[in-house]
Amino acid sequence: MYDIPRITVELLSIIACIVLVRFMIKPYQLTREERYLGLPLGFGILGISFFFNIIALTVPFYSIPVLTWPQHVTRAFAFIFLATTYYFSNKSKNKRTFWNLTLSSLIIALIILSIVLIFTPQFELTKYQYVQWYLIRPLNIICLLYVFIHTLRSHIKKPDPTTIWIPLGFILLAASQFTLALWYLNYSSLVFWAGLAFRSIGLAVFLIVAILTFYTPTGKKYEKNFA
Repeated sequence: MYDIPRITVELLSIIACIVLVRFMIKPYQLTREERYLGLPLGFGILGISFFFNIIALTVPFYSIPVLTWPQHVTRAFAFIFLATTYYFSNKSKNKRTFWNLTLSSLIIALIILSIVLIFTPQFELTKYQYVQWYLIRPLNIICLLYVFIHTLRSHIKKPDPTTIWIPLGFILLAASQFTLALWYLNYSSLVFWAGLAFRSIGLAVFLIVAILTFYTPTGKKYEKNFA
């Protein structure tokens, strides 16, 4: 429904993710530390999920059932990447070795699952809706709530005018996932657009924080603001 406005929202979301990745990759380029790859990978995969949304909107999903899956699978992996990144952000160097293994495992799992879904088009719409309601959306919300709590605690420990916006961005993304899950119950256009609005505002918050954080010659504020 409302395909043109929806596609516009998806395009703007993709652009926001590209800008975020461009900013967030700077610390890795400066330090070559793998622990800085989590956030750009997470937001990069999130942008890919929005790209799949556009494909699903322009090609009728009921004619090619496999198109219903990539958008939500990649989004779930994006939020898992973000949650995992924050979990390991304050760990010791020994634990960061485990982070490298976890990061590699997540990438391999995403590739394998994507291939499986491409070659198993027997998934029906009803199964898709059940998986959406009982697995994917709850998993997304749990990951985002974890990141929200983590970033809020970091802000409370070291208050900063910039860091307070980070948990706000993640709770808005969680609200988007919750609202869109509710949409499967009544298919209300108001609920649907409210979910997209929460997502758009959340991404806008991250853009503002990223600009304030990374618009420096070295980007040294990165760890303080996003850890």
